Amino acid sequence: MKILLLGANGQLGSDIVRANLAAPQTFEITAWRRPDLDVTDKEALRTKLLQQSFDVLINCTSYHNTEQAESNAALAFTVNTQAVKEMALVCKEKGARFVHISTDYVFSHSPEQRPLKETDCPAPLNVYGASKLMGEALAQAVYDDVIIFRVASLFGIAGASGKGGNFVETMIRLGREKGELRVIADQIMSPTATADIAKMLLKALNEKVPSGTYHAVNTGYTSWYEFAKRIIAEAKVNATVKPISASEYPSAAMRPSYSALDNSKLSQVIGRIPSWEEALQIYLQEKGHK
Repeated sequence: MKILLLGANGQLGSDIVRANLAAPQTFEITAWRRPDLDVTDKEALRTKLLQQSFDVLINCTSYHNTEQAESNAALAFTVNTQAVKEMALVCKEKGARFVHISTDYVFSHSPEQRPLKETDCPAPLNVYGASKLMGEALAQAVYDDVIIFRVASLFGIAGASGKGGNFVETMIRLGREKGELRVIADQIMSPTATADIAKMLLKALNEKVPSGTYHAVNTGYTSWYEFAKRIIAEAKVNATVKPISASEYPSAAMRPSYSALDNSKLSQVIGRIPSWEEALQIYLQEKGHK
């Protein structure tokens, strides 16, 4: 099976490449990085994709700087919505599967304070979430063989180029530099290793999962504060972590108070998905923090 991977230099994209190399039955992946394709140029996007041979298109490209998206809405919707629709249309013409990576930020909160299912009603609070939700909707409206993977609170070996690393590395660095961290305690989410998402995705393709939306996150949930405490403790950083409320942290974009995702739909298809605690342990070991 031939896969064309877009955004291969990001946290998730790079881990998809790594996971494929480590898998016993590997796919034939063509990895395109940002210089290989300008997703903001609709005509160039369409032309280049039509010229390429592939059975599956995996889109890991995204304008994902939540703060900057508030003042760059046009760019956010170009990358996260219009380009996604065009990709789906090309896949329709070629008869290829389209796998698109979305986000937990399509939600605002969980009234019942329980992990959100794919059937729960989205209600994005910021431009980033709105642009990603519309990208999902348009892709699925124009083509029926679309797989949406909603992911959340990512940490990966490569780090996020648009965000200057990831939360785990930031906590370790600031903990060592300052000795004290103040972290938001009233936002609940599902910390997720991109290495695990990569394995989930490749297994889902191998198992030929039905088209549709899946929550692809590590099992479990926590607050950013509790996540930071676990990071500092496991990495043995000499620092204290103090809880603060989201209202104490100035932000251009509103964020969900509860966006933990329920991954049971995906786990029923591909098997057990590791907890975020397990994923963190493996990540810290691989990065040499343990």
